Amino acid sequence: MYNKTIAENRPSANHERIASRCPCCNGTDLLRSPAIIMPFVADRVFNWKPTRIDDSWGLKTISNGNAYALCNSMHCQGCGFLFLDVRFSESEMEKLYSGYRDAAYCQLRELYEPGYQLRNDSLNQGVAYIKDIESFLEPHLRFPARILDWGGDTGKNTPYKEKNSLWHIYDISNKSAVAGAQVVNKATVDSTEYNLIVCSNVFEHIPQPRELLQDIREQMWNDTILYIEVPFEDIARTAIENENLASKKRHWHEHITFSP
Repeated sequence: MYNKTIAENRPSANHERIASRCPCCNGTDLLRSPAIIMPFVADRVFNWKPTRIDDSWGLKTISNGNAYALCNSMHCQGCGFLFLDVRFSESEMEKLYSGYRDAAYCQLRELYEPGYQLRNDSLNQGVAYIKDIESFLEPHLRFPARILDWGGDTGKNTPYKEKNSLWHIYDISNKSAVAGAQVVNKATVDSTEYNLIVCSNVFEHIPQPRELLQDIREQMWNDTILYIEVPFEDIARTAIENENLASKKRHWHEHITFSP
């Protein structure tokens, strides 16, 4: 999941609260369209709860109806990046991801999204394609591997669990690691040499993806292999050339940046 490196190494004053540039390529040719932040995220991060506007509010120029947290979907015409215009601060990311998928997280999410608990139970089993990842990476690695799983949660989805001499997890969730893995801090990451860095299903959660990539790059040695995985979201998979994806993306949840 999300980690603290951005705040530790870069001044937050340089970051826009509401993005006017693409967080991927820094471009300004952006299409935008109204959207909402899903109630679970708005509540957990901002303590903004959905509400119902009715006559008792006494609003003369506002129509009655449901009120949700508004935002914009942004589609960069330079690189194709699709993203939420609200760029969460470090403290807001802490609120969203500290204790990720623990009892309090699941209780609140189940309130807004009935059935989530069952889905979370399935997610906790881990992904089924780790062997495919290992087959993809194996020709490029020396074994036993020295692994850093950046944002790796408990390590349940780390490849080469049985073919490593070092297995570090760097993550904000504060969860205990699976057997064989060690949760480490940034100081340990900075002082350790790895030949495989895994960053799987992390970038889509990050408000400043370029900075995260640079942070990871600084931990790489000449022979370090970096494996990045992001979800191939339906909106990207089904997109046609030159389509305005901002107008199709009407809600935002934990995934706030979509790859082109």
